[in-house]
Amino acid sequence: MKLLVRERIFDIGDDFWVTDENGERAFWVDGKALRLRTTFELKDPEGRLLLTIREKKLAIRDTMRIERDGGTVATVRRNLISPFRDRLTVELEDGTEWEVAGDLLDKEYAISDQGGPVASISRKWFSLRDTYAVDVNTYRTDAGGDPALVTAVAVAVDAIGEERREEEEED
Repeated sequence: MKLLVRERIFDIGDDFWVTDENGERAFWVDGKALRLRTTFELKDPEGRLLLTIREKKLAIRDTMRIERDGGTVATVRRNLISPFRDRLTVELEDGTEWEVAGDLLDKEYAISDQGGPVASISRKWFSLRDTYAVDVNTYRTDAGGDPALVTAVAVAVDAIGEERREEEEED
């Protein structure tokens, strides 16, 4: 399933729609402005909360938690050492891990695990700066086939990448 993420630049709260390959609205990403930590809510088109994505403060490395019904379903962390390219680890509630590897700043990366590809994220086909595709491997029967969870991971990765971009601009 291919999803298209179109972020609205300079929008208060970072709110944006995620559409499917037919242009139908699949998810609403509701960025919560004026919070001490970065927070997003992933909602269905009718406005029902599916997942909450929160920055974990006071962590040694960049960390975002993805929660469903008050419980953590996934934790996205930047690896401490990754000499050749950006790498993050997604720890799922069942103990399995996904690896996120590629160019996070340019939104050209893949999510995979021992079972193979979970999703590929790319913006190379789009002329708009903040538009990218999330191609979810929905043939999987595990968490890797859940478009909402994979989209939430992509939003978390994007938030971590944005923090890194801001840090590099300050230096």
